[in-house]
Amino acid sequence: MSSSRKAIIIGAGPAGLSAALRLHQTTNIKPVIYELRARPTTLGGAIGILSNGLRLLDRLGLYESLLERGSSHSDFAMYSLTGGRLGGLEDFVAHSRAETGYGYMRVKRVDVVDVLLEAVRKAGIPIHFGRKLSGIVDKDDESGLAVQFEDGSTDEADILLGCDGIHSAVRRMYVDPNQAPEYPGLSGMFSIIPTSRLSESAKRQITGLNVTLTQNGIFMAAPCTADKDEIFWGFQREIPVPDQENSRDGWEVRGQREVDGFKENLHEILASGKGDWIDTLKELVDATDIMKFYPIYRLPLGGTWSRGRCLLLGDAAHATQPHAGQGVSTALEDVFFISRLLADPTRGIEEAFASFHRIRSPRVAEVHRTAARNGAVRRNAGPFGQWLKETALWLALSAPSGLAVANRLLAQKHSTYDIEKEQI
Repeated sequence: MSSSRKAIIIGAGPAGLSAALRLHQTTNIKPVIYELRARPTTLGGAIGILSNGLRLLDRLGLYESLLERGSSHSDFAMYSLTGGRLGGLEDFVAHSRAETGYGYMRVKRVDVVDVLLEAVRKAGIPIHFGRKLSGIVDKDDESGLAVQFEDGSTDEADILLGCDGIHSAVRRMYVDPNQAPEYPGLSGMFSIIPTSRLSESAKRQITGLNVTLTQNGIFMAAPCTADKDEIFWGFQREIPVPDQENSRDGWEVRGQREVDGFKENLHEILASGKGDWIDTLKELVDATDIMKFYPIYRLPLGGTWSRGRCLLLGDAAHATQPHAGQGVSTALEDVFFISRLLADPTRGIEEAFASFHRIRSPRVAEVHRTAARNGAVRRNAGPFGQWLKETALWLALSAPSGLAVANRLLAQKHSTYDIEKEQI
């Protein structure tokens, strides 16, 4: 085996960019990135990153740069639509902060991509935009594989990493064509608005993470910048499969008539609510002029993650619902672990991929189940079912004996996990 190897990475999102950076930092593998879109994507809102992900971003050398952009406020408040404040925590990641030294960050996805892109370019890693994958060819002679793009260009490498998301072309074309995303029945809408559009009263209330239960879904609001000049807010609910051509990626709603339709629906849900916090939610809705709607998809457990010299990472391999707060973090765990496995050039590539699947599968399955369980809170509930949910959460957040339960629920026990301690 040659002393220097090459990896083609498909996808320039957080998974692909961090994979290229970590391979460059710790292995003899020279990465090159190809991205479908013509420029860095602006898709996505503001993502929450828990302690395990922040620790890995620090090991990549990016934590301080992200700290300058994202909000690290970790106070938490839970509200009922009609019953006021159910309870809260001064620091909902107190346990994992004590264990790891890292807390929580809410940061715009575009800022995460910007920071990663800057690091990738500084490292001199080639990145090509506007390249749509059209084929993958295994040479079957131990010399690697080749990829083809719709513009007629080709490239060859020792390794191919599919980091192209839940609707992965690498998975569909080559690794596991029968593994298709499934829609678990939940969709969301969100927006990011300038804090300057809100009243002083509303600004004071939105410090950390704020969640509001309704019978028809759940509201969430939080600052998403370091100086709190932008607020991310969203609403998730149970709805049938959207009948839209672009439903797989979501779509942006800009037209006044369409935006007003969304606002009217949300105001109907808030109509029975009372109190200062409900007034703040109404302000958030009224201050919004662009909304994004997205169906939430996931991949079923049990899929194949590799074939020959090709491996899927992140959402391309094991996308879960976002309700465990582990999307970016599990992708980073993938990146760090496969980089460790490939750092030894005497280890066969297929052997490394088999070890990756064997060791990562239990962790991924646990996060998958947690996300599905947490997603149930968003489902429609009648008056009695809503009362049961609110009572359980009130006990967890307000009773002294419930504090440990609340910390485990909100910080997710997954956030103290360290992928670097896994044996290989």
